[in-house]
Amino acid sequence: VQLGESGGGSVQSGGSLRISCVVSGLTDSDYSLGWFRQAPGNKREGVAAIASTGRTAYADSVKGRFTISQDNGGNTLYLQMNSLKPEVTAMYYCAKSAFFIPTLVSNEYLYWGQGTQVTVSS
Repeated sequence: VQLGESGGGSVQSGGSLRISCVVSGLTDSDYSLGWFRQAPGNKREGVAAIASTGRTAYADSVKGRFTISQDNGGNTLYLQMNSLKPEVTAMYYCAKSAFFIPTLVSNEYLYWGQGTQVTVSS
C-alpha cells in the first residue's frame, strides 16, 4: 500500500482548504484510512478517520469544521477543512489501518504517506 498526500498550502485564518491522499495497492475489504497531523515539537495526533464501512471518527477539536471522505472508488481520501485557525498549522499525514473500526490512534496504522504541510496565518 502506498499513500501520497497533496493539496496543502498556506491559508488565512477563517479560510478553507481540502487536502487529498491517493491510495494505491488497497486490496483489503476491511480497512480504515485516517488523517493525522504533527506540528513541530508536538506529538502526532489523530484528526479524522473513515472505515470501509463508511463510519467516521473525528477529534473533538475539529468536529463540525473538518469532513473526511473518500471517492466512490476508494482510491482517494479527502479532508475538507473549514474555519481554519492558526493552531491547526502542521504537517498532515494520511495513513491506513487494517481495522474496520475508524480509530485516531496512530499505532493502529501501518502505512503512512509523506505528509503535506498546512499553514494557517492569523
